[in-house]
Amino acid sequence: MTDPVYRTILLFDIEQFGSRDDVEQAFLRRLLYEVVDATLFDAGVEESARLRADRGDSVMELIDVQASVPALVKTLLTETPALLHSKNRLIASSARMRLRVVLSSGYVAVDELDGWVGSDLNHAVRLLDSDPLRDALRGRDDHSVLCVSDGVYQGVVRHGPLGVRPDDFHRITVETKEGPTVAWLHGEPGASRDTAAGSAPVPEVPAPAPTATATHVHGDVYGQTGGTLHGGQRFDFTRRERDERR
Repeated sequence: MTDPVYRTILLFDIEQFGSRDDVEQAFLRRLLYEVVDATLFDAGVEESARLRADRGDSVMELIDVQASVPALVKTLLTETPALLHSKNRLIASSARMRLRVVLSSGYVAVDELDGWVGSDLNHAVRLLDSDPLRDALRGRDDHSVLCVSDGVYQGVVRHGPLGVRPDDFHRITVETKEGPTVAWLHGEPGASRDTAAGSAPVPEVPAPAPTATATHVHGDVYGQTGGTLHGGQRFDFTRRERDERR
């Protein structure tokens, strides 16, 4: 096994993948690759700076620490939803794709079977499969929902880099096998599908004061870590980066 190295961890998972037939699943997998590749290209992440593992209904990316995390967060909040919208509008509703996305970081090693090993990776997978993230996507009309680890939030998001608004994230606690863990979810807590779609909530209008002639109407998760490398790509996990974070 190689020594663990610090990497940005990016995970994508397709909602309700298992409920689709084989033809739809094959189509969604191709679509997922297109969206992930376009997202990383737009964020300025070069192919030589990333390593992919394919998990069937999800994709895992290890990204070199030289790549800009603020640019990646901004792209996930803007370009990724736009990409999904432009693709989904051209296909039947039964074949449309919605994604849960997790951005985290930590130490990961590669074993002799080309599997990925590390508690930080396990933590990111737990977030991807968590009920709060699943419920957030299920309750919205958005094409994707983003969750970032506490480390990414504290180190990047809370400082408000260009294109990222910290107030748009809210703190959640995720129960995992290792105990409760803190993460940050983008979007309003408990947002309904109508609200998420952009329609403003209807303000409550107080009932008029009674009069003699008035008529009143009172209203008011995931599998084990590891995976298959895509396209024969290899990462040099033995090279120590000068600027590598610890």
